[in-house]
Amino acid sequence: MKKVLPLLLVIAIGLGYATKAQVTMTVPCDMMNLTVNISDTNFVDIYHPGHYLTHPQAHNVIHWEITDTQGTIIAQESVVDYQRINFEPNISLTDTLNVSAHLVNDSAIYEGNPVSCLIEDQLYWQEDLSSLDNGRWTFVHENLGVDQNVVLAIDEAKLNNKRSLAKIVDVLGKETVFRTNTVLFYIYNDGSVEKKFTSR
Repeated sequence: MKKVLPLLLVIAIGLGYATKAQVTMTVPCDMMNLTVNISDTNFVDIYHPGHYLTHPQAHNVIHWEITDTQGTIIAQESVVDYQRINFEPNISLTDTLNVSAHLVNDSAIYEGNPVSCLIEDQLYWQEDLSSLDNGRWTFVHENLGVDQNVVLAIDEAKLNNKRSLAKIVDVLGKETVFRTNTVLFYIYNDGSVEKKFTSR
């Protein structure tokens, strides 16, 4: 009995320290990005890895929103315990789609906060005349997720006044759609402008 008592004491102290340790049930948002799973001119299926990487999975909710460049909703859905969205784009293949996926899980903790991870990007049709499908939907920026808890802590007003793309213009100032190997200017609703060049 005398040998068992010290052992029990050591176990109790160890459990006490273990319960004070933070339990992480996900990976950082900036390790998550979206993937086009299935791509066709008339069908797109997008995969979100956060569902696989965040536990408990049954509490994962992903709010999806797909819009065209004018803000018209192409697809909108909130899925529980599921990682994908699929939709029919019904737009010209020269247009660009805006994609937003917000993963929340109040039961999963990362750095002391419930999981709240937002990924925003754009899709465009990348032609490939050498393939049977003649191309596929591809992400423009391949953006990573942003932890909304960190954003709120830094600048809550910035999240409430979310910047969105107003239009894309070429070097002559003519409105256009996303194109590779071309200098383009992205004009946002807050008046800011970004010069971008994407090579493919």
